[in-house]
Amino acid sequence: MRTVILFFSLLLAAGLPARATVVIPLSLQQVSDRASLIFQGRVTDVEVRFDELSQRVATYTTFAVQDVIKGNTGATHTIKQVGGQLPGAKFALSIHGVPRFNPGEEYVVFLPAPSRLGFASPVGLSQGAFSVVEKNGVRVVSNHYRGGAAASAARPAASATGKAARAASRFTALDDFKSTIRSMVAK
Repeated sequence: MRTVILFFSLLLAAGLPARATVVIPLSLQQVSDRASLIFQGRVTDVEVRFDELSQRVATYTTFAVQDVIKGNTGATHTIKQVGGQLPGAKFALSIHGVPRFNPGEEYVVFLPAPSRLGFASPVGLSQGAFSVVEKNGVRVVSNHYRGGAAASAARPAASATGKAARAASRFTALDDFKSTIRSMVAK
């Protein structure tokens, strides 16, 4: 009996596709170059629904655009990303690395041109989504991706050492960040 159960277990496992998300670390310059649209905006709405065009669950996030750094968009911009949890569903489709955006929060987002199905997750997934927060009275950007654009976006102060240096490297002033991006995209 054990042999039969093992046989069917292996047969079942062999029929399931194995999938993974692999994200190569990108520099801030690479993220900026690959983006067709970069903007600062506040999330006004997040809606998960079944997308008829792709036949997948999709999350639609709408931003009130505050500052366009690269490209063109209107006063609002909606992105469609694969995944999410349908209202009332017990299960969610979650793809590692695809950032989630929270209503009321502010971000600087680096987007590629939408795919033929209308999907447009940030460049480098989480590497292309920076939270805007206030730290000690200063508006700063933060990116929780370790390495790549996040590491090159923020540099610790020269006097910071040890734990303080690591904490300082997670944030950079919003205006300095946007100025750096504007100089990168102007090249």
